[in-house]
Amino acid sequence: MGWDGRVTRAVLIMMTIGISVWAGRPLVVDDAGTVAPFECELEAVFAYERDTGLRHVETPVALTYGLPARIDIGAAFGWQWEERRTGTGWESENDVTDLLLLVKWNPLTAERFWADHALVGTLKIPTADEDEGFGSGKVDYDLMYIATKAVTDELQADVNVGYGWIGGGDDVVHYGLALRWQATERIEWVAEVVTETVLASDNDTAVALTGGLRWSVSEELVLDAAVGGGLNKHAPDWAATVGLTWVFGFPAQSR
Repeated sequence: MGWDGRVTRAVLIMMTIGISVWAGRPLVVDDAGTVAPFECELEAVFAYERDTGLRHVETPVALTYGLPARIDIGAAFGWQWEERRTGTGWESENDVTDLLLLVKWNPLTAERFWADHALVGTLKIPTADEDEGFGSGKVDYDLMYIATKAVTDELQADVNVGYGWIGGGDDVVHYGLALRWQATERIEWVAEVVTETVLASDNDTAVALTGGLRWSVSEELVLDAAVGGGLNKHAPDWAATVGLTWVFGFPAQSR
């Protein structure tokens, strides 16, 4: 996939990096949990993606705040850089990312409804420069359903199904399955398979597989890393990500 395939390219960035800044780091697939009320969760990510004729780096930072009734709200913003192959060689561009706003609601829990269930709404505001090949250049929306189920004491599964309304008219359906295995008290192994179908592009479907780990340095700080690649021609050849999640609160409010 060359860099000039902007329909597929703009969509795949959402799958591999964009909204995944909020996911069950370092994965794209999210879990149904929300941030505890009156606590903040800061996520910082360095992501690299490589495909035929394209190298992409993105460094989003997301801040999420927990509200009562198992609701959280968040915003993400960052910087991105691309190197693209042209007819005469390679050219590079860099810009800020689009601004992402998120609301997540976890109304049903496993105690009564077999699994934890959540809905996530994401709004993408086009702060990146479309003329330089970044983003759709229009406001995009995404609505996603999440189910999280504990298979055993150590193994959990997450299922995501979502629909993205892309401003340029290239709507997408995306879905994925993730497994999380608590190997030790501090180490958790994770793996996922994700797919995304561009409805206006002959139903092109990208499929990618990713594996990685999380290391709980403390109750407040988690480090993560993952690597993965496309399972068909519509997904990037490979991608890697490292990041951290830091949880902090406001004791005066949380009592």
